[in-house]
Amino acid sequence: MRRLLNRLGWSTRSWIRRRKFHRIGWIAGRFRAPGAGLRPRSADHERRYYVYVPAGLKKQDRVPLLVMLHGCNQDAQVFAAGTRMNQLADERRFIVLYPEQSSRANPLRCWRWYERETLAGRGDAALIAGIIHRVINNYPVDSARVYIAGISAGGAMASVLAFCYGEMLGACAIISGVMYGAADSGADAFAAMRGRAWQDPHVVAAEVARRTKRSPEFLPALIIHGERDSTVHPANADQLVRQFLSLAEHGKSRAGPLVSAEERRILDHDRAYRQCDYLGNGRVLLRKIVIEGLGHAWSGGNDRHQFNDAAGPDASRLIWEFVSQFRRPDRRYPPHTVAVG
Repeated sequence: MRRLLNRLGWSTRSWIRRRKFHRIGWIAGRFRAPGAGLRPRSADHERRYYVYVPAGLKKQDRVPLLVMLHGCNQDAQVFAAGTRMNQLADERRFIVLYPEQSSRANPLRCWRWYERETLAGRGDAALIAGIIHRVINNYPVDSARVYIAGISAGGAMASVLAFCYGEMLGACAIISGVMYGAADSGADAFAAMRGRAWQDPHVVAAEVARRTKRSPEFLPALIIHGERDSTVHPANADQLVRQFLSLAEHGKSRAGPLVSAEERRILDHDRAYRQCDYLGNGRVLLRKIVIEGLGHAWSGGNDRHQFNDAAGPDASRLIWEFVSQFRRPDRRYPPHTVAVG
């Protein structure tokens, strides 16, 4: 049995977990790309992931799934501890999925959001999409309520998933990230992080929308950035907004054009933040939040862990309150579309 499972790309333990998807708590898994079971193990074909299942779920339940993408120099467990998203999942009753970048794929565990293969929906993007597809099928997930959030390199990967696999998702949240297509090489990635993307946001969105096979659907999006972020320049938040506005107008779902509301300054315990909403048909579909005094960190996080700032507002709650408003039509995502090759 073990040999058969290995040939199929599953470990014995992951096969047991597939049968016991109703288990609660922190569950480890491993995903191997379709067709990779007969190949030598490769950093390009395999990723670990972790699922957090709150107590009290039953086999017949269907609850939301939030996909959390960590940043560089983080792993899934540190990201979960820093953001405290699992505690919020217990309170609001949703499942959390943490794909984990391999140190063999990138020594700093950075998602490779800037590689051309990833931008085309392959590479890291396909691996994450494959993990999402597996968890939707094997856990009590409502496939109409699947959301994605990420910080830094994970935020940049969230924008890639929004463009390449938006039909799997209900909404996204990008924290200290960059727009889709901001770079297509490692050298350009550093320039993009400084706010100097090599292409205009509107041009990228319009070009992707013209592609027949990858015409993206508009996703409701929350953009959060620290005003004092010296790692990923706050100008990236504005570029993301412009790109999502263009996607709303040109994307497959035709959500736009969106109308901007007046910016508000909101006091939240320790800090203030500026919030600008963009509405379609009277509903907020795009929101930008710039947090005053915040650097390159998860706001309201556990500052025992790097890239977390204990001062508010609580980014985890801001994310959940935004994304959980939205649904996608309940549909299965064809497995062949998430192949790595």
